[in-house]
Amino acid sequence: MNNSNKTCIALIPARSGSKRIPDKNIARLEGHPLMAYTICAARASGVFDEVMVSTDSEAYADIARHYGATVPFVRPADLAGDISPDIDWIRHALSHYKSQGRAFDAFSILRPTSPCRKAATIRRAWTQFLASTGADSLRAVELCAQHPGKMWVVRGDRMHPLMPMAPDGVTPYHSTQYAGLPKVYAQNASLEIAWSSVAMDHGTIAGEVLTPFRTEKDEGLDVNTPIDWRLIVQLLADGEASLPKIDRTPYH
Repeated sequence: MNNSNKTCIALIPARSGSKRIPDKNIARLEGHPLMAYTICAARASGVFDEVMVSTDSEAYADIARHYGATVPFVRPADLAGDISPDIDWIRHALSHYKSQGRAFDAFSILRPTSPCRKAATIRRAWTQFLASTGADSLRAVELCAQHPGKMWVVRGDRMHPLMPMAPDGVTPYHSTQYAGLPKVYAQNASLEIAWSSVAMDHGTIAGEVLTPFRTEKDEGLDVNTPIDWRLIVQLLADGEASLPKIDRTPYH
């Protein structure tokens, strides 16, 4: 299959009403709303035929358009709750474009909470996805910080290791140094890519065959809590993290 001419849409979810960091998606980071970094990285990547923001807020929509994203509609309230599954708003967005005569071969979810994801990150992921024969989707991962080999299930006044015991003659995982444990990856929020048919025909954003995209350095940093926010501000100040270039004046 020739994948060189496949089309892809960037879907950027920017729901209003976040609680841990109020209005997180438009909170200012180095002078720009948080979502601006994802929009500009997506546009600069050259990967996408459309960069679209899905939001339930007219105010957020105005900000998104300022930074070059398309906002063809305001997301219905029943698709913008705290526990609304991603598949619902994604199918809603893809169905809208299809009704307008525009269908995309693939989609990428780019969450504004990962502002350090660069245009080059997106290009690297797209190249990997296209080259991964038989994959339904690609998902960003990084080595886990808290290893499941050190986790326990508590039942009453007893606890049992979450992971199966290590092979015979090997120190149990819960008593093994991190470096000696099997590598386990945790997904992060920086990006996902999938064929549109996976969502539209099978009702899932991942499918059954996933290929791992290993993020590097600051690419997978996720901002969801006040502690996360303080950390990224400090990392930026120390030069240990960087943000994509913004090609617009700050939104006011």
